[in-house]
Formats: sequence, C-alpha cells, structure tokens
Amino acid sequence: MRRLHQIHVSLFAELCAEFRMTPLQYSLLSALSERGVADQTTLARAVALDRTTTTGALKRLEARGLVQRVVSERDRRAQACRMTPEGEALLAAMERSARAAHAATVEVLSESERATFIALLKRIVDAHEGSRAATLTDK
Repeated sequence: MRRLHQIHVSLFAELCAEFRMTPLQYSLLSALSERGVADQTTLARAVALDRTTTTGALKRLEARGLVQRVVSERDRRAQACRMTPEGEALLAAMERSARAAHAATVEVLSESERATFIALLKRIVDAHEGSRAATLTDK
C-alpha cells in the first residue's frame, strides 16, 4: 500500500508539476469545490486527514490566493472555507493532468481489473470507516 501511494504521488508530482500542487492540496480543493463552503473539520473528514494537517494545507492554499478562510457565522470557533475564483480556475486547469496521474497509476491493469481494484479498495475503506484506524481528524 505504501509503495503504491509513493508511485501515485510521484506520478502526480510529475504530471501536475506546473501547478505546484500536492495531491493533498488537490484533494482539499476538490472537496471544497463539491461543497462550495465548508469548515476545516468537515474538509479534514472528507479527505481523511487530521485537523492539524488540514489547517496547514489550507493556510498554504490561502497564501497562494486559492482559498479564502473566514470565521464561521454559525460557530465563531470554526473557519469557513471557500475557493476563490483563482482556486476554481487552477482546479479546472489541472483536472486533465490530475486524472492522467490517476490513470497512469493503474494503467497496467485492464479495464475490468481496474473496476475490480477500485471496488476492492472501496470495500476496504468502507469496512474501516468509523474505526479508530480511519479516524484521522484528531491526533
């Protein structure tokens, strides 16, 4: 698993280099794009990260002008996040490259093998959802 992750990160870095975006940052932007506005805890859960790592990544995205973070109107302790127009444009621009990295990761598999592989991965993840091992929002 670790080696496959390394391979995917390497392919992502190679194919998405021009965007200066890590897979983690890409995942956060994608999750934010789906939700429109979300607090940091919701985003951490969406991408299976702890809050500290999520906060650091969001701060870096904010520094690049890709994400805006403001105090939530519903909960003054929470940060509400939304993508900026620059973030939306970057996510759209890198979509083809990110998909190519995902495809390159599993290109040695036939289409039916890919479908089986993805189904098995989802089964494993679903089986562990809610378990201590899968709960990464608190370190």
